Amino acid sequence: MKLNNKRTVLVGLAFLSICAFWQMYDNIVPLILTNTFHMNETLSGAIMAADNVLALFLLPFFGSLSDKTSTPIGKRMPYILFGTGLAVILMNLLPLLDNSYYAQPSGAKLVLFVVTLGLLLVAMGSYRSPAVALMPDVTPKPLRSKANAIINLMGAVGGILYLGIAAVAYPNSKTAGMDHINYQLLFVVVSSIMFVSVAVLFLTVKEPKLAQENLELEAAHPDWNLAEDDGSGSQVLPPQVKRSLGFLLASIALWFIGYNGVTTWFTTYVSAVMGQGLGGASTCLLIATAGAIVSYIPIGALASRIGRKKTIQAGILLLCSCFALGYVLTTTSSTITVPMFIVFLLVGLAWAAINVNSLPMVVEMCKGSDVGKFTGYYYTASMSAQVVTPMLAGFLMRNISYKILFPYAAFFVAMSFLTMTMVRHGDSKADRKKGLEAFEELDS
Repeated sequence: MKLNNKRTVLVGLAFLSICAFWQMYDNIVPLILTNTFHMNETLSGAIMAADNVLALFLLPFFGSLSDKTSTPIGKRMPYILFGTGLAVILMNLLPLLDNSYYAQPSGAKLVLFVVTLGLLLVAMGSYRSPAVALMPDVTPKPLRSKANAIINLMGAVGGILYLGIAAVAYPNSKTAGMDHINYQLLFVVVSSIMFVSVAVLFLTVKEPKLAQENLELEAAHPDWNLAEDDGSGSQVLPPQVKRSLGFLLASIALWFIGYNGVTTWFTTYVSAVMGQGLGGASTCLLIATAGAIVSYIPIGALASRIGRKKTIQAGILLLCSCFALGYVLTTTSSTITVPMFIVFLLVGLAWAAINVNSLPMVVEMCKGSDVGKFTGYYYTASMSAQVVTPMLAGFLMRNISYKILFPYAAFFVAMSFLTMTMVRHGDSKADRKKGLEAFEELDS
């Protein structure tokens, strides 16, 4: 049994489109809110946090709803098509309202912008879980870590596409000193990427056929299924599997609290503790992103050989060590040095080891018909952490010391190692002695 790389890349087009959108959204919308509508940091920050708050409700809901959907084009594809189509329309209204407000401000235009933004967030939230659930729907359980590595890589490509387009279309030489910037071109190009990506996905990936083939393959390997018959014909998770799922979701929340605490506050931290500007901090975070990107595929292969849990635990230990080193390096030097770049490169590697394997472990514990619901569980854990950690870390930094950021992150990541030791299910079913050779035995 081998992973169909071409098909996985095509499935990853949905995630590519999502990541391209969010990279643009996070970069451009705050500028519009503060520069055009002149909102203060508190109000604009609250609006920017709305996507994470909405995600807590939308992602589990639409993930579970897609599990129950049955159409000729599949159960995930209708949400992907409708959500993308609605998002493409709504997102192109934002720069129109931005330009119109700049030309002639009015309260009605501001309200319309905020309402459009809210509808756009709902549209994006309606199909993220179904889009992510499509991969496990069409991928055998033992191969999902390798497949998720490709999906994450496709997401990174989406972010890089946006950054490249923005750098070419809006260089500093053109925008410096301008009172107002028209972002219409950027929104049109990114929405075109989203439309084309999802169109290619729809035309090349026949979800009903592939999902049925995968269900038949799983039926031929009942040892892959952790659910048990409850006596009425329905399948439920045994108590010990539920316990593992609970500890795994706790682990996900804990390592996201630690990691996102650093990524959210690092720029401010470097300025306050080291007296460094935006450039050095951004370079460190960029190196971490690059470290993750180059690690995705090797990490997926490693997990196939030694198991997902061991790979995650190794990533946790490395990430915790990097945060400890980060504390030492940033508190003993006033300049960003080469060792700091190396540490952040390893942060990217550690995060890839964790991130590539966590979703496959979650969906490993469910039967095929519940993949969307379990994907929603994953996002509930991760998004809850991303809502909590900016406020919690910010409170501690303000009331204790900015220097607490790295110990704070290291503590929560270390706690996730402890909870992961309690996870007994969700690992790959591949023969750990023979690695990928075991897949050939299963298929014989």
